[in-house]
Amino acid sequence: MRPRSPLLPLLAALLALSVTAEAAQTAAPPVLKPTVTARYPHDRGAFTQGLQYLGGGTLLESTGQVGESGVRRVNLRTGRVLLQVPTPVASAFGEGVTLLGDVAYHITWQTGVAFALDGGTLREQGRYRYSGEGWGLTHDGRQLIMSDGSPNLFWRDPRTFEVTRTLRVTDRGQPVKNLNELEYVQGQIYANVWLTDRIARIDPRTGRVTAWLDVGELLEEASDRADRSGRPLTFDDVPNGIAYVPERGTLLLTGKRWPVLFEVKVPGVTAVAVKKP
Repeated sequence: MRPRSPLLPLLAALLALSVTAEAAQTAAPPVLKPTVTARYPHDRGAFTQGLQYLGGGTLLESTGQVGESGVRRVNLRTGRVLLQVPTPVASAFGEGVTLLGDVAYHITWQTGVAFALDGGTLREQGRYRYSGEGWGLTHDGRQLIMSDGSPNLFWRDPRTFEVTRTLRVTDRGQPVKNLNELEYVQGQIYANVWLTDRIARIDPRTGRVTAWLDVGELLEEASDRADRSGRPLTFDDVPNGIAYVPERGTLLLTGKRWPVLFEVKVPGVTAVAVKKP
């Protein structure tokens, strides 16, 4: 009888790891449903493109449509606009916004211009040029992360706006296109997918969708409220806008011209202690 090769257990372990990794790539990501914990009024005129919670009950929001685009600070509980500035180029279609440090970065759809705004006054401090379209914008604490409607996400240097990394987003090996508004939450990227009622949760290391968040019931409620007001939602009034509230471990979700903004609990999103300034 031949002695057993010491390599056999190692080869078996490597094969098992390979099979496990392949199964992980082909398994369907779980579909999660948010639990609504609060509802707030939302401006029906706001074609929401970007959303971020700033703390202290204040939101940073950007809006689209040529001639109506801008960046604003909003009181979460009342929906009242506290401060508002137009997108600096009047002919531009405004898209995402995110505050990193003391600077609010605001991108445009097809104009190829990004703006650096003072985080307090929202006055323009500078401009950057980029190629392609701009859709959503967030950050990971160091770099900006931008979508352009394709399956790709782009990390950009906040000082120069140059691309430092590109990541392709996939679900079971298939590219996920129409990535729109973004939010970086506890090491994961959440992305609205344009013209759908789902939000992708993306692993920023691999680009794989690790879960889908089904917001169909929120869309139905927003639509019902709009109908009752006599101003129905239109085909492009889709879910768009994700903001993380760290002290409560919740997400704020809304859509373009929705009359309501939802605060929700989502599996995997937890509360963290927030230092007071």
